Amino acid sequence: MRELTSHKVEGLNESIYIGVMDEPGAGGAHHVYDLSPMREVPPKEGCTRSLEAVEDAQVIIRFQKGPIAENGVNGVSNEALLAIVEDRLWCFQNGPYACTENHIALERVRDAMDALKSRTLARIARGVEGTSEK
Repeated sequence: MRELTSHKVEGLNESIYIGVMDEPGAGGAHHVYDLSPMREVPPKEGCTRSLEAVEDAQVIIRFQKGPIAENGVNGVSNEALLAIVEDRLWCFQNGPYACTENHIALERVRDAMDALKSRTLARIARGVEGTSEK
């Protein structure tokens, strides 16, 4: 299993483990991710720091694996996760935590969603959406 670390900065993100739990699929992407918040516990003998998973907070994300026409709906999309992030950032921007950084992040998330929507619409227009065809 491979660990992702690009999200890590001091604080909460430093303590969140993200593991890639499967081999890449036909398109080259992985489909199953483990997000496990970790908490510090008294160090074990010989260790300077010990962490354990916060078990009731673990999340397994399963992305769609294979075309819907061939495999049915079996996971979530990139767009679905981006919609959650978009909503959270929008709420922050309309609440007490509005800031320039959240505004920029919200714009970028919306840009990503627009790009993915354009890709889907182009695939629909070509009659290949939901299939393995390029």
